[in-house]
Amino acid sequence: MTSHTISVLVENEFGVLSRVVGLFSSRGFNIESLTVNEDPLDPTVSRVVLVTTGDDQILEQINKQLNKLVPVIKITDYKDVDTIDRELIMVKVAVDDRTRSELDSIVQAFRAHVVDIGPRAQTIEMTGDGDKIKAFIALVRPLGIKEIVRTGKIAMARSVQPENSNHRHTRESV
Repeated sequence: MTSHTISVLVENEFGVLSRVVGLFSSRGFNIESLTVNEDPLDPTVSRVVLVTTGDDQILEQINKQLNKLVPVIKITDYKDVDTIDRELIMVKVAVDDRTRSELDSIVQAFRAHVVDIGPRAQTIEMTGDGDKIKAFIALVRPLGIKEIVRTGKIAMARSVQPENSNHRHTRESV
């Protein structure tokens, strides 16, 4: 089973997300991460980025089925592409006089930001790849995580790709 990060550029229409997600669920694929955003440069277009794990052949079939959806403009499977990917996490961590400086050290080491301070908790915001986020969580967990929220992965291809990169595109955008 291989992890796939797939970007689907779609026309910004009612029900498109439901159809895209339906193709995965109807074939028994779990979507591990999902983000959807209107394109800031073109409000008639949205980008769906999803992460799933599965057999390459079945995912190839899903990509072909996605192409048959009228509102799909372009599909990119980043499986064999050198990408930049990020997630955002906000963590509310319990603090007291004893642990406040320890949390500050962790925040500085991860280049995170304190976005809310209370008498018994601080909320930290951090961006990074999945490994960085896991490492941050592991370090603040002993301090006491009160609440945690995490976005899905966003990704794009690096500007320069290695020679053997297999960047698959389908219907090109307008």
